Amino acid sequence: MARLATITPDGRPHLVPMAFAMDGDTIYSIVDAKPKEAVALARLRNIEANPLVSLLADEYANDWEGLWWVRADGHARVATEGADREHAIRLLRAKYPQYTDPSLPFGAATVVAVDRWIGWAAGRIFAVS
Repeated sequence: MARLATITPDGRPHLVPMAFAMDGDTIYSIVDAKPKEAVALARLRNIEANPLVSLLADEYANDWEGLWWVRADGHARVATEGADREHAIRLLRAKYPQYTDPSLPFGAATVVAVDRWIGWAAGRIFAVS
């Protein structure tokens, strides 16, 4: 799991957890059938208004030698149909058994082109731009 940070049209940060899959420096997510308050999700509206996003994945352990985090900063777009959406579904089905049911309905995909990676592990910061 990761957390997706977007910016609302009035400039506020908006943070949500999300399942994701990667293909190179592109990160994919999809709106799945889990219950949500609205079909038109705020994260999708936010991306359409401002494509700058950050994703954060991390691991916590009581043994602090096992702590790490990685952040991907990039530009996102929403794919409601087409090859990118289908690719997202294939990648997510391969990663998450919960997505393998062929009758499971999917909504729009989020496609993030990563511009910068930064992270920390075992007391060391690493960055790749």
